[in-house]
Formats: sequence, C-alpha cells, structure tokens
Amino acid sequence: MINTLSGRFLILTVLFVMLAEILIFVPSVARFRQDYLLARLDRAQIASLALLANDMLPPEVETELLRNAEVYNVVLRRDEMRQLALSSPIPKPIAATYDLRDPTALELIRDALMQLLQPGDDIIRVIGNPTRDAGLLIEVTMDAAPLRHAMLEYGVRILILSAVISAVTAGLLFLAVRRMMVTPIRNVVAHMKTYAAAPEDARRIISPTTRVRELRDAELALQSMQTDLTGALRQKERLAQLGGAVAKISHDLRNILSTAQLFADSMEESDDPRVKRSAPKLVGSIRRAVHLCEATLAFGKAEEPPPVLGRHVLAEVVEDVFESERMASESGLVEFINSVPPAMILRCDADQILRVIGNMIRNARQAIEASGREGQVTVGADESDADWTLSIVDTGPGLPPKAREHLFSPFHGSFRKGGIGLGLVISAELIRGHGGVLELVRSDSAGTEFRIRLPKGEAALAMPAA
Repeated sequence: MINTLSGRFLILTVLFVMLAEILIFVPSVARFRQDYLLARLDRAQIASLALLANDMLPPEVETELLRNAEVYNVVLRRDEMRQLALSSPIPKPIAATYDLRDPTALELIRDALMQLLQPGDDIIRVIGNPTRDAGLLIEVTMDAAPLRHAMLEYGVRILILSAVISAVTAGLLFLAVRRMMVTPIRNVVAHMKTYAAAPEDARRIISPTTRVRELRDAELALQSMQTDLTGALRQKERLAQLGGAVAKISHDLRNILSTAQLFADSMEESDDPRVKRSAPKLVGSIRRAVHLCEATLAFGKAEEPPPVLGRHVLAEVVEDVFESERMASESGLVEFINSVPPAMILRCDADQILRVIGNMIRNARQAIEASGREGQVTVGADESDADWTLSIVDTGPGLPPKAREHLFSPFHGSFRKGGIGLGLVISAELIRGHGGVLELVRSDSAGTEFRIRLPKGEAALAMPAA
C-alpha cells in the first residue's frame, strides 16, 4: 500500500489535512477559552445584580450566588469607585491575572497554551467589561482547573472531528486520484505488457483514450515508440532472413551470370548462325538474374505499415481478386468460386487482406495452369464469436514436399519454376499484423487448402499472435 502511488497520496493527504487542522486547532482553543471566561464574567455580573437590588442579602444567599457563578469573588466597578459586590474566602493566592477588555490574538493564543501546559488547582483573576454598559469593569477570581478541563475536552472533540474530516477527505481524493490517474497508468502498463508479448503484432499498439493532457501525451509518445519499434523489428527480421539467404542467392546468381557470360563470349568469337539461337537464351538468363536481384533487394528493404482497420465486405474484396486473376489467366483452365457470405463484414485493412488473398489465389491459379488440367479455386469464410475464418481451396496438383517443409521461409518455399518464395512469407506477415494466423491445412494430389484466422475485438490482444 505504501509503495503505490494512490497509497502514498492517501497518506500525504491525511498528513496535510491534519496539519491544517492543527493550525486551526490552536486559535479555536484560544477562542473557546475566551468565550468560557466571558461566560463566567456574565454569570458573575448577574449574581452581583441581586446584591445591588438588595444590600442586605443573607450570607447563605451570597454563597449560593457565587457557587452558581463558579467564582470566589465579584468586583463590579460602576463608577470611579471600586465596589466589591460579592466575596468568599479564597483558598490560596492568586497565580495569574488575565485582562479580557482588549486582548490581541497573540495574547489569547499565548494564554491558552500556558493554560493547557500548567496543570494544577491555581486561582486566577479575570478582568472584563460588563455587558450592556452596566459599569466600568468587572473582576472575578476563580479556579483554573475547571477551565483547563473544559479546554481539554473541547480539544479532544476538535481532534476527533479533524480525524474524521481527514479520513473522508483523503478517501474522496484517493478515489478521485485512482480514477483519474492510477487507472489510466495501469491501462498503459497493461498495454505495454500486451505489446511486449508480441511486438510484431501491429494491433497491440496502444490507442490513446485518456482525456488527461499529461497522460494522453504519454500515450501518444508510447504509441509513436511502439510504431517505430514494430517497424524496426520487421526490418531486422527481414535483414536477418536476407543474410541467411545471401550464400544461396550468390551461388544461383553466379551460375546464371556464368551461363550468360558463356553465351556472350560465343557471340563475340563466332559468326556462326547459332548465335541467333543463343541470343534469346542470353536474354532469358540475364532477365532471371535481374528479377532475382530485384526481388531480394525489395524484400530486404520493405516495411509494411501497420494495418488501418475498418469494416469491409469480404465478398467484394474476394471478387476484386477474382476479376484480376480471370484477366491474367490465358488458358481458361481455372474456375473461380466465391463462397463467402455476401453479408459478412470483416474488420481489417482491406488493401493488405486483398494482397494476401491475391497472392494465394495467384499461386493456386499458376499451379493449376502448370499441371495442364482444369481446376477450381474456391474462397469460403465463416465466423464465430471469437474470430473470422477464411479458407482458400484449389484442386491443383498439391505442393511438393520441399515446398511444404519450408513453406513460410524466405527464398525456400517456392513451388513453381522461377519463383523466389516470398509471396507466402509476406502474406503470413500481413496476417500477423492483424493478430491472426495463416496456416496450411492440407496439400495432396486432390489439391491444397489454406486457412486464415483473424480475431475479433480487443480481447484478441490478450493472446499472443501465432
């Protein structure tokens, strides 16, 4: 509790409120003491009026009047002469005299503190102004012990009230700080932990929600840092994969360029008609070398942006891909079937999902055309409370064993001649950016089936992306 922000704020609030109450306590006790003494003067003045009305009061009546006023003597000066109104024996000498006719605040506070710090049964003299201009002054002698006892009781009540006020104030401030500061900070920490579990998942990047300016600035800074870090991690992963493939690329590129060099030498040294037949091979070899170099450099430098999520009709995205593939297909061997429910809405980045589906349908079409047999490519979809599921099924010849073994490895997973094995790698990366997973369900002589799972809602952020 003491090591938390809200706990320390609670303790500091209690301390500060108690300090404020202590600063109020001393003047309050001084004021109470003054009111107490003035009340005794008023009661003494009332008692003296009985004597002024009848100069011959019996002694027992005077004693009763003094007892009710809680004083020993009452001196009332009505004119320039000092006049003794009521008197009784004083048990001990007078220890102190207090003049309440025109005291300053500092004098009242000083006298109150001295009264509290001096225990005992002292006798004190109190001088004040009579009420209603009933004389020049009034003077009484009284015990100090009842006064001190009353001041202590009043002080205890003040302290209890201060403690209650401190507790209530601290509790309200604690709840306010917890709601306005602690809860948003905990949300930021939770986002950071979620992001740390899978920093390549762009859906885990924090979206600023708080309205407190300082906390929102922190969330914006965190969002910028996470966006840059996600891009940097993708770039690092690609560069690492690129480095692992350099040896293989260099070997293939050397063989291709060696062949081109032999043909070039032959063309320079001979006027044989075969040179004309060698020229296309030379051009083809050089073209393949250039294509391999361009694809390798493009993969090493590419930086996929985070997905911009929106609500899109999946059937329309699939149909756009089918139209492009129908135009690209010259053989007419492939039939495209869109089995996606027309009303299904997908929360995704439409451009990136179109690229993913386009890569996979293009691969299926090319595999069917390469087999020379007619076939079908079918895209279906389903959804549950937790996720959307897309399936891409073809009736082609299936993937070779080597391609299945390194399906999502750069430069290894190509299954067609001239391919470089990057289409599925990029597609899987785009799906991971949506928090989903791309997987191969089956691939045999009857065809190939891929499945894409995309999670729904923010609950998916609590689970690491595959």
